[in-house]
Amino acid sequence: MFGKGLAQGLKVTWHNLTHRSVTAHYPDVEPSLPPRSRGVIALQEENCTSCMLCARECPSWCIYIDSHKETIPPAVEGGRERSQNVLDRFDIDYSICMYCSICIEVCPFDALHWSPEFAYAEGDIVDLTHDMNRLREWMWTVPPPDALDPGAETPKELQAFRQAQGPVVEPVEATTPAERDA
Repeated sequence: MFGKGLAQGLKVTWHNLTHRSVTAHYPDVEPSLPPRSRGVIALQEENCTSCMLCARECPSWCIYIDSHKETIPPAVEGGRERSQNVLDRFDIDYSICMYCSICIEVCPFDALHWSPEFAYAEGDIVDLTHDMNRLREWMWTVPPPDALDPGAETPKELQAFRQAQGPVVEPVEATTPAERDA
């Protein structure tokens, strides 16, 4: 039949003209994102030991880390001094980041986390390189970790800790019989 496609196209056009749009107008209306959405990578600076695993494993080489070693005096007299890496620079260039999550997975000390914040657009591409101060600001938006499975076994580390602590004895208040009656 000649014009069947034209009639179907006009029907779709008429339908779109007479119904409301379902588009969310982003700056005015915040989108509802699922929990654990990947937005921006946040840095928990206290946990970072400058081991460079994240920078080495990154396929796009967008993580830049600089550190120096400091010596720590011995804890006891006669002990030897120890050295510790101190983080000087931790930058992520989001203009080349692939958001692959490899850096977060390989971090042995949980220093990197996904934050659901996604509104960090910049007018200049140079501003997409976030330093450790800016990465630290994203930490407050990181959701808490998922709860443990109630049916799971107690972790071996927690069992060992509880065994080392010994039995917990509740302190008993020393009261006289007159004080208990009052």
